[in-house]
Amino acid sequence: MAKTQYNADSITVLEGLEAVRKRPGMYIGSVGTKGLNHLIYEIVDNSVDEHLAGYCTKIWVTLEADGSCTVRDNGRGIPVEMHKKGVSAERVVLATLHAGGKFDNEAYKTSGGLHGVGSSVVNALSSHMDVKVYRDGKIHHDAYERGIPVVELKDGLLPVIGRTKETGTQINFMPDDEIFERTRFKADWLKSRLHETAYLNPNLTIYYANRRPGEEEEITYHEPDGLIAYVKELNSGKTAIHEPIYVKGCVDRVEVEIAFQFVDTFEENILGFCNNIFTQEGGTHLAGFKTKFTALINSYARELGILKEKDSNFTGADTRNGMTAIVAVKHPDPIFEGQTKTKLASADATKAVFTVTGEELPRYFDRNLETLKGIISCAEKSAKIRRAEEKAKTNMLSKSKFSFDSNGKLANCESRDPEKCEIFIVEGDSAGGSAKTARNRQYQAILPIRGKILNVEKASIDKVLANAEIKTMINSFGCGFSEGYGNDFDLSKLRYNKIILMTDADVDGSHIDTLLLTFLYRFMPELIYNGHVYIAMPPLFKVIPKRGEEQYLYDEKELEKYRKTHTGEFTLQRYKGLGEMDASQLWETTLDPERRVLKQVEIEDARMASEITEMLMGSEVGPRREFIYQHADEAEIDA
Repeated sequence: MAKTQYNADSITVLEGLEAVRKRPGMYIGSVGTKGLNHLIYEIVDNSVDEHLAGYCTKIWVTLEADGSCTVRDNGRGIPVEMHKKGVSAERVVLATLHAGGKFDNEAYKTSGGLHGVGSSVVNALSSHMDVKVYRDGKIHHDAYERGIPVVELKDGLLPVIGRTKETGTQINFMPDDEIFERTRFKADWLKSRLHETAYLNPNLTIYYANRRPGEEEEITYHEPDGLIAYVKELNSGKTAIHEPIYVKGCVDRVEVEIAFQFVDTFEENILGFCNNIFTQEGGTHLAGFKTKFTALINSYARELGILKEKDSNFTGADTRNGMTAIVAVKHPDPIFEGQTKTKLASADATKAVFTVTGEELPRYFDRNLETLKGIISCAEKSAKIRRAEEKAKTNMLSKSKFSFDSNGKLANCESRDPEKCEIFIVEGDSAGGSAKTARNRQYQAILPIRGKILNVEKASIDKVLANAEIKTMINSFGCGFSEGYGNDFDLSKLRYNKIILMTDADVDGSHIDTLLLTFLYRFMPELIYNGHVYIAMPPLFKVIPKRGEEQYLYDEKELEKYRKTHTGEFTLQRYKGLGEMDASQLWETTLDPERRVLKQVEIEDARMASEITEMLMGSEVGPRREFIYQHADEAEIDA
């Protein structure tokens, strides 16, 4: 075997924005729809930062007819004067990583864009970007193609293309189809994000417009009641126990706002934000709120004699069941985990939220004793149900404790290293038998299930835990579950790095996928958030040409493309189900890591995901029908 040279010539230096184009996932999370929409968020966040600095009151966001996006604000405008690097400061900001005004707390007291890479990353990942800066009575212009400037500077400064009395920045960009799997922005996700931003900034107005053919729409987002209005909107359709409670304060330059309300459904819905960025995975600000709130409720419950001396304290889950809350902090120098900022790690945020909660909530409760008693009553009910559920769960699961299997269905793998292991949830015994034969026994486990599992959105927890298929999955995964009034979920005990749903490529298979995903989302959402859940993509067709190689096609679109490009005769075989494949075919198409296609399940917007799951899988028919009508054109029909 020839030895590879490793010397100075092996070291590659990526200049300018090349690093972004080479590894886009490091900067925007993915090159799918989630990463695509993130481009808009990065530009909008810069405009919001201008608002936080006190210079911007309006933002316009437009999905253009050609597929591009335009974001404009009435802030100060990106500086355009000469930078010490010898070119316009705008050129430095948009064409250089880690350049911007957010490292200097004088320019921005707080901001969502912290690493100086947001706008330049969007530039690098766009086929073209057009920039207009309205500043000092002039309209300055610049343009880029895949991050490379295409406008000639004059003495290092941008050309002036007009005069204006306005100030601000306008950026139009087109996502690069060489980078992204698809370049069509998801309008629903964008509208949700913009509305959320309006709730978090009561003095800001956002104008949204969709100019794409067939989708024309204009919406103005302005929420002067801020977080109180947001909480009410999240609880719309539910019976509230009390009016929203709102407190705020500032500790060591960390500003804290909290709004919450209890409703009569025992669910916990707490959202965290830092500098207007939704921290999907929570973080230190939520930890401070939860810890202090639990301590306060237990203290008041004992003071009022609701908890006796012999009674154990309410758990944190007890005190928060029924709560919808928003915890928003503005931090001058926050620490996030990663550029996509899904989790806050700043330790001083815990102290700030803990302190504000501990100082401001008692002032409210002392003046509103009936509201306090109503909240404690929710904790009492929650604790009572929790104890009953824990007893029922213990009884049910103790009857058939698994080593790895409770009913003989699971064909486990030989390895006990979770990082290497994967489990396939397979529809039906026939497909399960083929999969057991086809798999690599070393690291692939097979768990056949019988048809369509229980719809957990419509079922009580005792019925869910009594369901044989669900009990089998809970025990096979090994990490417990986190729905209801107890929480014994422990991700570190997960036995398989990949949980792969493998169903037939038809409508029934999609329905089973939906039921399984509903179960995982409601009972083990951490599996999805941490990237452990996948959907297998078995082929729908096999084409056997008279001349040439056989080929598997995964959907109708691939078949249509094959018909257009293939000139000779061929035989078409359609797989109605996984059971129709023999072991070798199943291995090479669906199980073999070198050749298979998997879809990783992700959640872009946790609030929207919860609402849509409740709508589509719940009991109310009207909203479900309306949603299906609105989104029918997005469906892919299997003819």
